Amino acid sequence: MTEKLLMKGNEAIGEAAIHAGCRYYFGYPITPQSELTAYMAKRLLKIDGAAFVQAESEVAAINMVYGTAATGGRVMTSSSSPGISLKQEGISYIACAELPCVIVNIMRGGPGLGSIQPAQGDYFQATKGGGHGDYHLIVLAPSSVQELVDLTIKAFDLADKYRNPAMVLGDGLLGQMMEPVEFKERKLEAPAKKEWALGSCKDRDARRVVPFNLDPYELEKLVNKIGKKFEKMQDEVDYELVNMENPDIIIVAYGTIARVAKTTIQYAKKEGINIGLIRPITLYPFPYKIISQYAEKVKHILVTEMSLGQMVEDVKLAVEGKAKISFYGRTGGVVISPKELLEEVKKIIKK
Repeated sequence: MTEKLLMKGNEAIGEAAIHAGCRYYFGYPITPQSELTAYMAKRLLKIDGAAFVQAESEVAAINMVYGTAATGGRVMTSSSSPGISLKQEGISYIACAELPCVIVNIMRGGPGLGSIQPAQGDYFQATKGGGHGDYHLIVLAPSSVQELVDLTIKAFDLADKYRNPAMVLGDGLLGQMMEPVEFKERKLEAPAKKEWALGSCKDRDARRVVPFNLDPYELEKLVNKIGKKFEKMQDEVDYELVNMENPDIIIVAYGTIARVAKTTIQYAKKEGINIGLIRPITLYPFPYKIISQYAEKVKHILVTEMSLGQMVEDVKLAVEGKAKISFYGRTGGVVISPKELLEEVKKIIKK
């Protein structure tokens, strides 16, 4: 039996990245994810051939990721909300160059500098591209420290599979909480030969990574080629269903708020209210189909987020008018409580 370790979320992400074969990290400290940067410095500096750089800025860090990803190495960066905003141009370049990397965003309150408290206001930025042009990130949304581990490892695998940046989207609460985690045995095979990767030109033809084309027709071909990957990514849709047998109402929530909703479900049962939960684990690709299917079985769906309402738009697209949709959110770093959410459910049921 694998030993379990009590770890802080940010540090668990770092250890998971090491287990996944990440040997390159470039970042810049910002609360509430600074422990991840510190952890990678401690671990990578002890591994032969690995590299850690605390860059002079977020802009510098993402461009270091860009260069390293082009050589085929498993590379990661991390930040929190405003820091991720600074990385957006580089992320767009990496997506266009079709290079794999992992980006961690431990969200904080916003907009602007905001607060250092947990929030979910970066959903649009993460799932709709964030930077300029037509592209998507693969976006994974953990709701426990164990899932921070599992989904970080999965993010590296998916990034390589699709040659596309992948994002682990958590929040300040997940980054700071401590829970027991398990690191399953993972045999790191010799890196697969990446025919597209840059390297020495001594024994092969020169290769180039050029993420643009000034000819509009050639650029269109490139963008359409990238777009076909997003269609294939739909096979990676993942979600969790909780208490979905004949629910009176369904809650859709991700990350920390999905944990809150699970406690609300237990409170509601004591009062004779049956609440179901759909928790998207992949925010891109989004689980439109499963939400659409269950929308036919209930009259009301409640979307709850630590924001003014962003994922609710994707839920509306999934439901297509089959059920009524309500939204309840708190922002600025305020975490919704289970009883608070239950009161909102009661209001809806009474209508």
